[in-house]
Amino acid sequence: MSLSIRNQLPGTVTAVTPGEAMATVRVRLTGGQALTAAITREAADDLGLTPGTAVRALVKSTEVSLATAPVEGLSIRNRLPGTVTGIATGDAMASVRVTVEGGELTAAITRDAADELALAAGTPVVALIKSTEVSLAAAE
Repeated sequence: MSLSIRNQLPGTVTAVTPGEAMATVRVRLTGGQALTAAITREAADDLGLTPGTAVRALVKSTEVSLATAPVEGLSIRNRLPGTVTGIATGDAMASVRVTVEGGELTAAITRDAADELALAAGTPVVALIKSTEVSLAAAE
């Protein structure tokens, strides 16, 4: 199956914490970073997620925020350091490619934000992704 979701990061489940309606799933990405996904408990059960399960973490590019410095005091658990490798800007929006350890992400942000952050190839950034914006697909 082909998907329009640009960000598809392979990894392995390291922990599943089931709740009444939702579950948090910790994933060790191929590059070694930890990622947390908050998905429905039913989805976690349907996918048979247990430690050791191979998965793909899926994140729409519109759900990836970028920071050019460490950010403290945020509830966002997923903070992936990387480097801008390319940027395409339009009148209103920008598509920013970021290389992270073991993969690549795309962030769709406003052109104003890209300009204010002075993003260009080589700029170090931190990709911020809320755990509720991470979907998981079991590897086939």
